[in-house]
Amino acid sequence: MSKTEQQKSTAADEGIKQLVSTLPTKPDCNSTTNLLYQYQGFWYHQFYLEHLIAAQTHFTPEPNSTILCSYPKTGTTWLKALSFAITTRTHYPPSQSPLLSRFPHDCVLARNKLLVATHIPYTSLPAAAAAASGCKLAYICRDPKDVVVSLWQFQRKQKKEDDDDGDADMGIEEAFEQFCEGNSVAGPYWDHVLGYWRASLEFPERVLFVRYEELKRETERCVKALADFLGCGFSLEEEKQGIVQGIIDLCSIESLKGLDVTKNGRFAPTESMPSFYRKGEVGDWRNFLTEEMGARLDKIMADRFAGSGLGLWFSASNQETTN
Repeated sequence: MSKTEQQKSTAADEGIKQLVSTLPTKPDCNSTTNLLYQYQGFWYHQFYLEHLIAAQTHFTPEPNSTILCSYPKTGTTWLKALSFAITTRTHYPPSQSPLLSRFPHDCVLARNKLLVATHIPYTSLPAAAAAASGCKLAYICRDPKDVVVSLWQFQRKQKKEDDDDGDADMGIEEAFEQFCEGNSVAGPYWDHVLGYWRASLEFPERVLFVRYEELKRETERCVKALADFLGCGFSLEEEKQGIVQGIIDLCSIESLKGLDVTKNGRFAPTESMPSFYRKGEVGDWRNFLTEEMGARLDKIMADRFAGSGLGLWFSASNQETTN
C-alpha cells in the first residue's frame, strides 16, 4: 500500500470512528464496560459496527457468490458447514473435508471465495451485496425463544473465559428483557428476520429463507434445496452413492462438536470453538424460560410479524416446540 493509500485509509478509519461517536448508545447488560451503538435501526458493539460501516463502502462480492446471512445463534455455523461441504464436494469428499481440521467459519472465510457470511441486517447490507444487485443470499432463522437462550449461553461462556473486566454474570432474566426490548446485539431480532423475509418475497430466485426447525426435521430435503439454490444440485448418482447423507453426517452438530479443532481451537482471542456449539435442539428454551416468558415473546413476535406473511411460519414453529 502506498503512502497516499495509507493516508486515505487512516482518514477513512477516523471518519468511521467519528460517525460512531455521534450515534445513540445503550449499556450492554452483558458487560459494564461495553456499549451498544444504534446504527440504521440496529444495535452493535463498536468493533463490529466500525467494520460494518467500512464494508458498506468497500465490500464487493465475487461474481456468482452467495452470502450466508443470519442473526447470531440461529444456526450460523451449521449453515456455513453445509454450504461449504456442498460447494466443495468435488474437491473434498466428506472423509477429506477441511471441515475435519478447520472451523466452518474459517473454511468459508479462507477457502471458498464464492461464499461470504454476515450477521448484517438486510437493510444495512452493502449495495453490491443486496439481492437487487444480483447477489444470492441464504438466510437462516430460528424460533426466537431458542435464540435468546442460545445467545445468553454463548455470552456467558465468553465472559467466563475473559473475566478481566470483573463484570457480574448476566442472568437469563436480564438477557430476556434486553432481547424483548430489541436491544440485543444485532437486534431487534424481528426486524432482522423481516428484512430478509421481505427480500425473499421480492426476489425469491435470489434469496433463500431457511427455517432452522425445518432443517432439523427435514434435513435431507432442505440440504438438497440449499444445493440447488447454490447452483450445485446433487445428481441422482450422487444420491445413490450416499453423498447427500455423507455431507449431512459430516456437518451434524454431533460430528462438529467431537472434532479436535472444536475441542481445542479458538476462532478469535476471546472466542473459543466449544462455545459455538451447545445442543442445537428445538424447544430447549423450556429448560431456561418460564411458560409466561415464552408466551410474552410469542406475543411480541406475533405483533411484529402481523401482516407480513410470517405468521404461518411462526405458528408452525410454536407448534413444533410444543409437540
